Amino acid sequence: MSHVKQIQAALGELPALVMTDAVSIRYASGFHIDDGAAVISRDGAWVVTDSRYVEAATAAISDMQVLCTSRGRGVNVILGEIFAQNGFEKAGAMPDRLTHAEWDWMEKAVGVPLVSAGDILKDLRARKDQEEVDCIVAAQRIAEKALDEVLGLIRPGMTEKEIAAELVYRMYKYGGEGNSFDPIVVTGAKSSMPHGVPGDNVVKAGDFITMDFGALYHGYCSDMTRTVAVGHVTDEMRKVYDTVLEAQLAGIAAAAPGVVGRSIHDAAAKVIDDAGYGEYFGHGFGHGLGLEIHESPGAAGPDVLPEGAVISAEPGIYLPGRFGVRIEDMLWLHNGGAENLTKAPKELIVL
Repeated sequence: MSHVKQIQAALGELPALVMTDAVSIRYASGFHIDDGAAVISRDGAWVVTDSRYVEAATAAISDMQVLCTSRGRGVNVILGEIFAQNGFEKAGAMPDRLTHAEWDWMEKAVGVPLVSAGDILKDLRARKDQEEVDCIVAAQRIAEKALDEVLGLIRPGMTEKEIAAELVYRMYKYGGEGNSFDPIVVTGAKSSMPHGVPGDNVVKAGDFITMDFGALYHGYCSDMTRTVAVGHVTDEMRKVYDTVLEAQLAGIAAAAPGVVGRSIHDAAAKVIDDAGYGEYFGHGFGHGLGLEIHESPGAAGPDVLPEGAVISAEPGIYLPGRFGVRIEDMLWLHNGGAENLTKAPKELIVL
């Protein structure tokens, strides 16, 4: 999906915005290009690619002029031509997306001074429109279908890697374009590691298994964590699980457009603190997501969450060397509240 008009409306007095990173180009054009550039001005839009992508780009992009590089006429030359032909006296660029060397290269290519304009896309991307949310929801339904099947396969003796492989296979099978990120699947004592890497650890009766994963759909990410038990749980395991779920629900109840992310985090953290596990919740309540698995706004710091933001809701408790629990949903903040985009069950499942 294209966001050319939204970017044009946000330029203000800036003559043009130039982008070379794949995520920004995709947000602008709706098309993924690994190596190229895009320029958007108040009354024009161009995307520069090469022979690997030009045919598909031309078919997919309707509101930008698609230009193709050739021998001796690279991206830098075409950028220079666009700027010379349109008389742009300066251009916006995104310093958080460019190294110092890339900034220098781009400034030489366009032939005019570059000014920092990173907040234009940051602010726009933080506010998801209905079409973007539809893609996130489609990715989530794919992930949920994969989880539902994998829960029927898990048994003592399986390894973390095998469970992760089953999730990945099924997300592709049901229409995913790939993983939002490398899946986290950890069992037993390793479930106390929030970002543990799937290994050869074997599932045993009495274990918690934490699975954090997501699918991609039209470039948009889903993100979900579910913690399940195998065979049986102790009273403490059930208490920790129930505390995490209560904390998540408290954070969700506090989430709404216009709310400061820290206040959402604090609502969840208070539940965990009151239960005596405060020192074992070391990360934030959540993060924004969309074309990237972590993007603006943050859902645990000073950011004011805008209308349309999609954020994760993922408190956890991690007891080192013993076990951990995390439960994660995705929320769309709109119409004065938080709509939960995640439909997978959250009650404790004992397989």
